[in-house]
Amino acid sequence: MPILLFLIDTSASMNQRTDLGTSYLDIAKGAVELFLKLRARDPASRGDRYMLVTYDEPPYCIKAGWKENHATFMSELKNLQASGLTTLGQALRSSFDLLNLNRLISGIDNYGQGRNPFFLEPSILITITDGNKLTSTAGVQEELHLPLNSPLPGSELTKEPFRWDQRLFALVLRLPGVASTEPEQLGSVPTDESAITQMCEVTGGRSYCVRTQRMLNQCLESLVQKVQSGVVINFEKTGPDPLPIGEDGLMDSSRPSNSFAAQPWHSCHKLIYVRPNSKTGVPVGHWPIPESFWPDQNLPSLPPRTSHPVVRFSCVDCEPMVIDKLPFDKYELEPSPLTQYILERKSPHTCWQVFVTSSGKYNELGYPFGYLKASTTLTCVNLFVMPYNYPVLLPLLDDLFKVHKLKPNLKWRQAFDSYLKTLPPYYLLPLKKALRMMGAPNLISDNLDCGLSYSVISYLKKLSQQTKLESERILASVGKKPPQEIGIKVKNHSGGGMSLTHNKNFRKLLKEITGETALRLTELNTKEFAGFQIGLLNKDLKPQTYRNAYDIPRRGLLDQLTRMRSNLLKTHKFIVGQDEDSLHSVPVAQMGNYQEYLKTLASPLREIDPDQPKRLHTFGNPFKQDKKGMMIDEADEFVAGPQNKVKRPGEPNSPMSSKRRRNATVIHDGHEEKMENGQITPDGFLSKSAPSELINMTGDLMPPNQLDSLSDDFTSLGKDGLIQKPGSNAFVGGAKNCNLSVDDQKDPVASTLGIMPNTLQITPAMAQGINADIKHQLMKEVRKFGRKYERIFILLEEVQGPLEMKKQFVEFTIKEAARFKRRVLIQYLEKVLEKIDSHHLLKNINHINSRSSC
Repeated sequence: MPILLFLIDTSASMNQRTDLGTSYLDIAKGAVELFLKLRARDPASRGDRYMLVTYDEPPYCIKAGWKENHATFMSELKNLQASGLTTLGQALRSSFDLLNLNRLISGIDNYGQGRNPFFLEPSILITITDGNKLTSTAGVQEELHLPLNSPLPGSELTKEPFRWDQRLFALVLRLPGVASTEPEQLGSVPTDESAITQMCEVTGGRSYCVRTQRMLNQCLESLVQKVQSGVVINFEKTGPDPLPIGEDGLMDSSRPSNSFAAQPWHSCHKLIYVRPNSKTGVPVGHWPIPESFWPDQNLPSLPPRTSHPVVRFSCVDCEPMVIDKLPFDKYELEPSPLTQYILERKSPHTCWQVFVTSSGKYNELGYPFGYLKASTTLTCVNLFVMPYNYPVLLPLLDDLFKVHKLKPNLKWRQAFDSYLKTLPPYYLLPLKKALRMMGAPNLISDNLDCGLSYSVISYLKKLSQQTKLESERILASVGKKPPQEIGIKVKNHSGGGMSLTHNKNFRKLLKEITGETALRLTELNTKEFAGFQIGLLNKDLKPQTYRNAYDIPRRGLLDQLTRMRSNLLKTHKFIVGQDEDSLHSVPVAQMGNYQEYLKTLASPLREIDPDQPKRLHTFGNPFKQDKKGMMIDEADEFVAGPQNKVKRPGEPNSPMSSKRRRNATVIHDGHEEKMENGQITPDGFLSKSAPSELINMTGDLMPPNQLDSLSDDFTSLGKDGLIQKPGSNAFVGGAKNCNLSVDDQKDPVASTLGIMPNTLQITPAMAQGINADIKHQLMKEVRKFGRKYERIFILLEEVQGPLEMKKQFVEFTIKEAARFKRRVLIQYLEKVLEKIDSHHLLKNINHINSRSSC
């Protein structure tokens, strides 16, 4: 199961823009997403594990680790931000420590017991950076240095921070900020010249110098092909070069071989592919690659090993040896100058033996543990891993099966025992298993010795327990945000507990400098502040919008002190921070609460020219028009004031209809009264003293043409409370829906005082039910936005019962309107309430006068 770890450069330099306007960090995020899409084409990608690491301080640099799923990985990737320093060395160390977190627990490295290529966790570490200078708190670094100290227990057992199944690849972004006029060069992508290139080559990877988007896509395609299961090995030539091959395929001794000149194939740092088993899906192997030391019971500790084993090959042609039923491991080499040289020799029937220096007890070079051989088809070169010192073991086993028929004699046993003495102890167990698979008798004792001392074994067990604890700690910190810096930490260099001179005197000096007290220069100790000049407060200096205190010039520090103190202590209510986002940060649930915002506004001033039409408050829409047919917020119109009325369709235009409404007859207690232009005689409801304009709560006059939204069919009341339709002698019950023209400036109060005719026989129970329904309808109408109040006044007209009942309903409507801040409606209802009271008083006076006349 491959592990894909992405190390994203999140330093501030990644905010630089390309010619397309996108930042380097955005390009890095897009590159990761594109890589995942390309990788998803391979069915083997189902078992991939993705990790994400940044340049933050450890352990907060780990955004997605061993336990996080793919959704968390993508979420953290999208939320990355670029800030901070280019701490590439520390980020690489944290990345390798994350990959090595469980290796000591699982025993995959098998320290002191040989290296097993089939025990591996293939990992690809892809870093995306801009290749700029490496920066840290100590300054700018010219070379890449990984920290030597690691919090991971057991890290001292390996010299390098990485392992042989971990490779580093780097995408170094070099995209220009200005579009290039030169044609794009086609071909392979070159390596970058930054410090990370050498680190990539050491791990078996490489770097890519990305200059265009097409090159980036080409690199991602190449990286997808690099996701292979395998381990990296250093192949080094030992001994003289082989004799050259003639054109006939035979060795030509007459042609000199340059054994002393270094050739590219003499030393190769390449991968060997470890293919998984087709049945089990995991690699299967039998023989390890030997350690570079001989295990001894007297060793107090294990010597540190290199990440990549150094395998030396001899160019002496040998016959490839193999016998029936003896297991061996076969690994294909990654294409390299070495494989190219071997294939060019066209010798598929010969091999070169491989060794590990100091692996044997009596031989410095060690004994061969396998060989390099070209395939029969000359398409690749394979590494065959055999039992240690196989040239001695294989003839013995061949004699055991063919000559001795599995019944070895004493001479054979002595030769076999001599072979076992040259065998490292960790080869005994795999050899015992191999003999059992071949069907050979038990030739090796069951009491096998691993060759390690008790102290070394105990130390390895202790490291495994410590690694579990450290692993839990690191995994628990994944996803946590680094603590925010409270402020700038200032070290006290005064040398003692006292501040500058004395704390009291220093505070007094600050007050004098900032202008809080009069400055007395004669009291200053000039000896103590020699070389300093006190700057007086400049009253003419304008406030500066410094976002960073370090941007203030030295000569202006003292002048800014008062402003900084005021901003810090909030001593003045008008002084706020220069970069205060809280004023513009509103929760989504409160964004539409415009009424609360209106409360904080001051009362509008009187217009300079009252005759000019007032500007419509558009609330963010400069093209909004005054359409009375639309549902709008009452608060908007209340603040903006009245608008010019637009004539509605369906209004009567004939002079006769308007004349009929202006000359309505009101019959009241046997007196006829003419209503003209909304006014009647003092004996009627609407006194001439009643103002024809309503005054709103802000003190501005409200023109009477705003009353057109009310019920505007004014009717006359008879003595018995009957409603008489204008221009008709018939009495009807209820209310009429009739619109009012621009010239009609009628008060809607009269229409609310209509009473049901006596001819309708309505029982008290029926009246109670009707009133309950009217009350429910009133509550619904008051809640509606806008200023369409016709329905409210119609409902008030339909209230059943005496005048006192109507008054209660009007008071109830006023309370409901107050709940929803319907201020204009409240004004109209209060006028209605006044008319009801005056009507009730007038009725009582008339009643008293009629009794006295009798």
